[in-house]
Amino acid sequence: MITNVIGMPRRHSRTALTALLAGAALVPVVPAAQAAPVAAPVTARAAAANPCTSERNPRTAAALGKAVTAALAGRRGTESVAVYDRRRGIYCAVGSTRRYDSASVVKATILAGLLRKVTDAKRTMTAREKTLATKMITKSDNAAASTLWREVGRTRLQRLLNDAGMTRTVLGPGKYWGLTQITAHDQIKLLRLLTAPNKVLSDKARGYELKLMGQVVSSQRWGTPAGHPQGVAWHVKNGWLPRHGKAWRVHSIGAFDGRDRDYMMVVLTQDTPSMGYAVTTIERVARAVHRDLNPGLRVTTTETVPAQVPETSDGSVPPNV
Repeated sequence: MITNVIGMPRRHSRTALTALLAGAALVPVVPAAQAAPVAAPVTARAAAANPCTSERNPRTAAALGKAVTAALAGRRGTESVAVYDRRRGIYCAVGSTRRYDSASVVKATILAGLLRKVTDAKRTMTAREKTLATKMITKSDNAAASTLWREVGRTRLQRLLNDAGMTRTVLGPGKYWGLTQITAHDQIKLLRLLTAPNKVLSDKARGYELKLMGQVVSSQRWGTPAGHPQGVAWHVKNGWLPRHGKAWRVHSIGAFDGRDRDYMMVVLTQDTPSMGYAVTTIERVARAVHRDLNPGLRVTTTETVPAQVPETSDGSVPPNV
């Protein structure tokens, strides 16, 4: 595994890596405009080595890996998962280098690009930029995203990706930011940037983006926050996109802190029967992660999350593209 500028921990041993790559080969990457085939049976994926590793906490990592594997068992579609617990030194990866259409998840990257632009210019954000950023993250506003995508520019966004070590991310063509190709591995790198001091984003920039990710409207708080414990703050960005009226891409990235916790997770899905089905898959993983990383802590209530997710696109890509 390539080491990046923010020190992503090494993954599995040679044997485990071989097993994981063999499992990943069962689901080929296809062009963004085409629907990928249904994933191989989970029984084949489950045969791979435990997806979680840690030198400091091997038992916790082993238990977490089993919980993540169980959460994915029997689910239809294709999934990728990455989890990083900074304090415990735990890293999990399931198909984490597989590429997906980003949908609205890329808005977190667009904002990071804007914040880097502002910092490099040695200025503060304008009122207009703050308004656009707030709409884009808290309400997933597409017009705001399109404006910032254009104003930040591909050159600056690519520089951010390079500096962050997000080498597997490919910016969407032209104006189609929702077709940016992302991986769980690179999204964890972004979350690591947002949650610890680094040379890519200033502390002020990081704090601003995390604040907005913690103010997402209630109808968009599904996904990785599901099952998080009381007293632990969440910061989330989701994406939900059907290509050509089907072939859902539904994703959730989240960072969690407070009560001496510091961890993050990414769950990306593709080709599920419906948006609601994908959300259930994501939340099965999320609940397993929160439970195993927070034994003994009471789970927060989730009454603000809609009981039924609407089967409508986030609008990140026009239906005819």
